[in-house]
Amino acid sequence: MAQSTELRQQIEDLALRLVMGEPDTAAATAEWMPALERIRDAAQHSQAGQTTAAACALIEAVRASADPKARDSERSASDFQDGIARLQQAFDLDAQGAVASTLSPAQDPELLADFVLESREHLVTVEAQMLTLERDPHDSEALNAAFRGFHTIKGLAGFLELWEVQKLSHEVEAILDRARNSQLTVTPAATDVVLAAADYLRRWLVHLEAQLQNKPSEAPARDESLLARVQALSAGPSESSGATHELAAMAAVVESGKPEEAPAPTAAATTTHRHEAMAVKVDTAKLDYLADMAGEMVIAESLVRHDPELAMLKSPKLQRKLAQLTRITVELQRTAMAMRLVPIGPQFRRMARLVRDLSRQFGKRVEMETQGDDIELDRTIVEELADPLMHMVRNALDHGIESPDDRQQKGKNPEARLLLRAMHQAGQVVIEITDDGRGLDREKITAKAIDRGLIASGEGMTDTEVFNLIFLPGFSTAEQVTNVSGRGVGMDVVRRHIEKLRGRIEIRSVKGAGSTFLLKLPLTLAIIDGLVVGVGEERYIVPLFAIRELFRPAQDTLWTVQQRAEMALVRGALLPVLRLYRRFQVKPRSEDPSQSVLVVAEVEGQRFCLLVDELIGKQEVVIKALGETFQGVTGIAGGAILGDGRVGLILDLDRLYKEKDK
Repeated sequence: MAQSTELRQQIEDLALRLVMGEPDTAAATAEWMPALERIRDAAQHSQAGQTTAAACALIEAVRASADPKARDSERSASDFQDGIARLQQAFDLDAQGAVASTLSPAQDPELLADFVLESREHLVTVEAQMLTLERDPHDSEALNAAFRGFHTIKGLAGFLELWEVQKLSHEVEAILDRARNSQLTVTPAATDVVLAAADYLRRWLVHLEAQLQNKPSEAPARDESLLARVQALSAGPSESSGATHELAAMAAVVESGKPEEAPAPTAAATTTHRHEAMAVKVDTAKLDYLADMAGEMVIAESLVRHDPELAMLKSPKLQRKLAQLTRITVELQRTAMAMRLVPIGPQFRRMARLVRDLSRQFGKRVEMETQGDDIELDRTIVEELADPLMHMVRNALDHGIESPDDRQQKGKNPEARLLLRAMHQAGQVVIEITDDGRGLDREKITAKAIDRGLIASGEGMTDTEVFNLIFLPGFSTAEQVTNVSGRGVGMDVVRRHIEKLRGRIEIRSVKGAGSTFLLKLPLTLAIIDGLVVGVGEERYIVPLFAIRELFRPAQDTLWTVQQRAEMALVRGALLPVLRLYRRFQVKPRSEDPSQSVLVVAEVEGQRFCLLVDELIGKQEVVIKALGETFQGVTGIAGGAILGDGRVGLILDLDRLYKEKDK
């Protein structure tokens, strides 16, 4: 490798000398021959046959140019250029041949990338099927699916010379094969071993992915204790004196290939198989670009449709064509947005492993149920939901759900129920996390908040206001800190994460009966439903999900506190007021509040009012980033081109609220 690099450097130096000045024919031999001879000798030593031949040919050309009877210098310079180009090409061909002759499949980045992607999918399937087997060891479909996952990973790893991955996958495959042959019952202990092996393989995939991205990474160290546990199960005696009748019957059906009554595939199953066969893997960057272009087309169509010169043409035929263009454009945008949508089900299923591990750690019995797995959201939202869901599931198992003994004393089923459900509601997707545990304790939360100086008293506070206190940074009612929760660093992170996704959280809880957390999220982050408001000659877009009510204030609605803060009396409560024209230094149509409109918005559980000149209307807009030029402008989350071609600025209500007193 070092010799090849040195040879390349010598050739590039020679090419650079040619670029810097044409060779003088009289001095060609003295100036060029030593360099060419070094290249020839190095190529011969490296067994680079084509490079050697090209170097020899160029040496002969140099010698010919030194002859007084040689061709003119301009022609000689052209020959030199052609000769060096052939030399560089010959080196590249030799280098490619050397790589092709020594490159193993394990060094092929494309094959490795495919292996990482496919193995991840297999491990997700394995984990889900093992959790199914733990509940029902007789489930032959789950057993065979888990076996196939490890079998495929083993084969691919062997082809790519990933021997550690291949060895462990082979041993786990042997465990599952023993279960298929009724020599082993899939117990929780066996499930632990298989899941631990899957976790180890995931660490290998992370390492391989880092290598593909040229990031520093060390291969996972061999886990001898894990390997010993796996080998003990794969080669050890049966766990019982004999296989159960059910397992024997299951194995007979699986291995004989002659089931008693093979059910015909249903229409749904056939359809699913056909859809899977027609699916293709596409780079997500291409999908994002397609969605962006669809958004640009919507904007362009809107500009054309609202063009005043076009509106002056009273042509029914033209209007029909414009209406057709609008329908096609809207459908194109809807299709492009749908391509970004993915089902929430896989994210729910990832929580199943967490529930299993934590329930065993806490000595609790929990049955997790999912509903609405096929509900689709924007891919980015689904990915960003991983951490909030994890925090909330952890809190439910640690704080919400009681131990089996406590539940029995309260007359409850010793096995708790945790429900993850997704559903459509009023143009949003609602993610529900429900447990039938002890519920939120209003008195305990209030006492903790008073102790920390967050509130003076809980009197007059609604249940919602009290429950929202758990989202404050550092707030926790846990009696002791565990390695899972109790430090008060979870729920505030959850709320910030959800609001970053333009969503919000609602809590419903009954003491002793359980709690429900509702995450209300938009379908996509590329489009926003907004209320277009006017301030002077400017247009602003207020995110619709944060608006609670609108009204025109009376003369006695606004109050000034200590000659500074302006407050509005809204339904018996004083809310801070932010005059938008002052915040953005815009000349309003009128400074009289009675000639304006108050928009009541809510962020992080806090309400405040925006004073604007007028309401223009509700509009669905495509969000556009404003670029680096406007990064320092606070209170603006992005921009959008409105139907009349004007630019509207999308308000960042969170930042506006926090900076309202500045």
